[in-house]
Amino acid sequence: MHDLADAPRVLATPGALRLQSERWRAAGLSVALVPTMGALHAGHRSLIARAGSECDRVVVSIFVNPAQFTSGDDLARYPRTLRADLAMLAAEGVHAAFVPDAAAMYGAGFATGVQVGGAVTSTLEGAFRPGHFDGVALVVAKLLITARADRAYFGEKDAQQCAVVRRLAQDLDTGTEIVVCPTVRDADGLALSSRNVHLSAAERAQALALPEGLAAAARRFAAGERSGPALAAAAAAVAAGSPDLVLEYVAVVDEESFEPLDEVGGRARILVAARIGATRLIDTLCLGAADAPTTAFVVGATSPVGPDVAPAGRSRPCSVPS
Repeated sequence: MHDLADAPRVLATPGALRLQSERWRAAGLSVALVPTMGALHAGHRSLIARAGSECDRVVVSIFVNPAQFTSGDDLARYPRTLRADLAMLAAEGVHAAFVPDAAAMYGAGFATGVQVGGAVTSTLEGAFRPGHFDGVALVVAKLLITARADRAYFGEKDAQQCAVVRRLAQDLDTGTEIVVCPTVRDADGLALSSRNVHLSAAERAQALALPEGLAAAARRFAAGERSGPALAAAAAAVAAGSPDLVLEYVAVVDEESFEPLDEVGGRARILVAARIGATRLIDTLCLGAADAPTTAFVVGATSPVGPDVAPAGRSRPCSVPS
């Protein structure tokens, strides 16, 4: 992986990352962190581009974090494409890649945990993947402490994770601003995910019921529906048309606390999770934002395609910190 002439500097230990960040900061340079688990795609590229436009130096972490997996099989199955990932980072002009192994992150005798409380970690993903957010909180805390970044960039598709990370960063006074960037979608409307490589053509066709269901809920909301259960039911009804798609949840929640909403008074978030075959997928959409996305990202939609919902385009999040 070191024969790429223009490869980013590869850092393998937290100490090496900390030293590099301290050197940048001592030179008066701002530092951006883009945490990933590798198997990079256009969604990650959009995070890197945003980071590079706002900060002087960009570091991308690539670490398949065992602490956040609730299934050993899922961990083993997660795609790993390090050489291709480093090539993408080189093409994007990334300054450093943090590529530790588990021993570097969780050494002998490691005994520390990080837990964020409340509905933001106990519902939805937290309920279906017990312990998942403890692992997320642990690795993100380590990354923020080590990288000492001015800003860290995350994708909106993992909206509940973003809420957890924002709470952690605020509560621990990390000094890092958490920036949430819009979901990037393939031309057919499916939200980009490293796990999509496991989908067969038939499974992918059925998985489109997820963004289509969210779009159906958005249309109901635009028409005046404010009942959280009714909006969730609209999305679930579309998903029910895909016989092999097994819904885990569809929920309308407060975008900060993730408490379920019976009535949507202002902005809210609708989220869906499902399994098809051996692959688990999630998706989300904001309801009530002043610049709420159209449904044009859904295949066959008739509304005009705007600049943020073009093929391989983006659906807008509820809010993106400046």
